[in-house]
Amino acid sequence: MRKGLLITLLSALAGGLTAYAVIAAMDLDEAKVVTSEGTAQFRTVNLSHDNWPDFTYAAETAVDAVVYVKVTATESAAAAPNSIFDFFFGFPQQGTPQQRERVGSGSGVIIRDDGYIVTNNHVIENASKIEVTLNSNQTYPATLVGNDPATDIALLKIEASGLPVVPFGDSDKLRLGEWVIAIGSPYDLRSTITAGIVSAKGRSMPNYTGEFKIESFIQTDAAVNPGNSGGALVDKNGNLVGINTAIISQTGSYTGYSFAVPSNIVRKIVYDLMDFGSVKRAVLGIVMQPIDDKIADELKLSSRNGVYIVEVSKSGAADKAGIKAGDVLVAIDSTMITTPASVQESISRFSPGDKAEVTVLREGKEKKFEVTFKGTSQENGTVADDGSIAFYGSSIKAASEETLKKFGLDSGVEIVDLGPGKLMEAGATEGFIIRYVNDHQVKTPQDVIDVVKKSKRTVFIEGVTPSGRTGYFGFGI
Repeated sequence: MRKGLLITLLSALAGGLTAYAVIAAMDLDEAKVVTSEGTAQFRTVNLSHDNWPDFTYAAETAVDAVVYVKVTATESAAAAPNSIFDFFFGFPQQGTPQQRERVGSGSGVIIRDDGYIVTNNHVIENASKIEVTLNSNQTYPATLVGNDPATDIALLKIEASGLPVVPFGDSDKLRLGEWVIAIGSPYDLRSTITAGIVSAKGRSMPNYTGEFKIESFIQTDAAVNPGNSGGALVDKNGNLVGINTAIISQTGSYTGYSFAVPSNIVRKIVYDLMDFGSVKRAVLGIVMQPIDDKIADELKLSSRNGVYIVEVSKSGAADKAGIKAGDVLVAIDSTMITTPASVQESISRFSPGDKAEVTVLREGKEKKFEVTFKGTSQENGTVADDGSIAFYGSSIKAASEETLKKFGLDSGVEIVDLGPGKLMEAGATEGFIIRYVNDHQVKTPQDVIDVVKKSKRTVFIEGVTPSGRTGYFGFGI
């Protein structure tokens, strides 16, 4: 009896030691697949300690770089009735419309320690006053550097230095099911942190307005509510992987779905706004549609990945590269294309003049083309309907004879519309007459563009201010 019990105990101990040895010998970062009797497969995944969802580091390092954005907008209210008859009988009102202030709020993310903050365009739209409050409760007035309604991104600037920042992460490397946290100020609850997983990538939403939109959202189930707009979506390493933008809800509050603009799109947009005051958007020049069963059957495709090219714009980037209508676009550089949204997301990272390798399927064979992207009407040198020319976010035009006579000049180029960009940042003013660029006399807007194209590092401009004094400003390129 005792001998049998001893044997049983020794067997159990030996089994335990064997199991411990096997587990200890396994690579914690590998997945082991065991096949039993050639049928069922069992997958054992061992996660290292670093892979468990601990958000303390990400939350504590990123929260100080997420700010509260308060926006004041002025809007017209209906005029009060001029008489009691107007009030009761609804006669046309002749009173002057009254102005009233509307206050809204959202969130923002500090991306540079000298005060550059990214937020959503819809947060600051029509704002007459913008204030930013840091997590330390310091409040600063903010100016709008630039905005891009197509991606719903805006860039703000406050006069401060040494600020905490959230470094940009690579949103392309996000995986389905990966843990992320959302940081913002929902319902004025400052520095609120919620957690969730990446539910989907490349999402788009119905566009009922007909406006041009670039949408390839990261969908998460991290709780996002009104006030979170413009806040940070952060991975467990504390990197910015998205800007929280929208929810889908029938009540206006969170119901399980939230959407963020990927950081790789955000990075391109904000640096364009810093450098040019507007977005230099690359254009491929195609009309496309998703691959459906009919197209897949007609072209004998093995998968539904890619997009079908319905039309190619004449003399566009795709046309010049040799891409044709009827091709199936399957990759741009190393990015595999699955939907039209993934095409938009991929192209949005390029600037006009950049090159990319585009892979298409044609008659069942894979073909590769080198494409040089073209730009939109926002490029320097683009001529507007009024004859002015785009120049770093502003517009320039040959000065009129009346203006030249006023300042006693024989020629010059006038800044007729000063917008966010390098000219504004350098201290230029609307009405400034440009006479020399890098010591070259200029008489037409094209002269300005030509001299700047030859410049390698800086542009130095000399001219006459609206008050008639000699003025100078410069900027780097």
